[in-house]
Amino acid sequence: MSKPIAPEIDHVLFTEEEVNRRIREVAAEISERYRGRDLKLIAVLKGSVFFLTALAREIEIPIKIDFLAISSFSNKRGAPGIVRIAKDLDEGIEGEDVLLVEDIVDTGFTARYLLQTLSGRGPNSLGICTLLDRTPRRIVQVPVEFRCFEIPDRFVVGCGLDYKQLYRNLGYVAVLHPSS
Repeated sequence: MSKPIAPEIDHVLFTEEEVNRRIREVAAEISERYRGRDLKLIAVLKGSVFFLTALAREIEIPIKIDFLAISSFSNKRGAPGIVRIAKDLDEGIEGEDVLLVEDIVDTGFTARYLLQTLSGRGPNSLGICTLLDRTPRRIVQVPVEFRCFEIPDRFVVGCGLDYKQLYRNLGYVAVLHPSS
C-alpha cells in the first residue's frame, strides 16, 4: 500500500492498486460500449490529465484526445460560481462520439455547463466518465455513464486532484486532514 507523503494527508481512501484495477474495469466497459466506433476523450485541465492518461492506455478501441480548461468564479468560498471555458478544444466534435473525462463530479454545476456547451456543437453522442463521483454534494443532477469510485463528502487529493496545486502526482486517492 502507498504510504501518505505529507502531514496534511489524513488517510488513503483508495490505494494505487485499487485505483489501477478500477480504471482497467471502467476502460473495459468503455471499450465494449464504443466498440466499432471511434471515440474522442475530452479531458478537463488540469485535474483529469492523470486519469485520462491512465484510462486511455487501457481502452482497447481507437481514441482521439482533446483538452479544455475551465475557470469558475464565486463570491463565496465553496459556493458554486460562474463557469466559463478558459481554453477551448483544438478540434470540433460534430458527428463524433465524445466522452468527457473528469477527475471528480461534485455539485454537478460544472458538468452540466460542459454538457450543455458541448452538446450544442453537434456530437453524435456525449457522456461523462469520472474517476470520483461525490454524490452527497450533488445539487444539479447530471448523467454519469462511467465512474470509478463514489466518495463521501471529504476533501481528497491524488490522481490529479490537488490541494493548493500539490499532490496531483499521488497514485492513490487520499483524504486531507479536516484542519488543512
